[in-house]
Amino acid sequence: QVQLVESGGGLVQAGGSLRLSCAISGSIFALNAMGWYRQAPGKQRELVARITSGGSTDYADSVKGRFTISSDNAENTVYLQMNSLKPEDTAVYYCNLGTYFGNNYWGQGTQVTVSS
Repeated sequence: QVQLVESGGGLVQAGGSLRLSCAISGSIFALNAMGWYRQAPGKQRELVARITSGGSTDYADSVKGRFTISSDNAENTVYLQMNSLKPEDTAVYYCNLGTYFGNNYWGQGTQVTVSS
């Protein structure tokens, strides 16, 4: 069974940085992509950043130039480095893993709060 466990969230002042980690365990077949999503109160969950099995990345316009997604295949971990954080980045951040078979796995989420 695939499990994703996020860590690294917390409270930070505007302009600060945080690094989120997503530890992945279990057997994964036909990995398509891994990504970070976020959901703020009263809003829909949105894609923040995504990295494919081939290493290609894409980002939401709102975080381009500030956030960086990376993966460590040896450690089965996906990271999200978040710099120049803004209050509007406040949300619960979720790690996601998708396969070519259409399976989607989610972590439990980690809270990020940016104070002004």
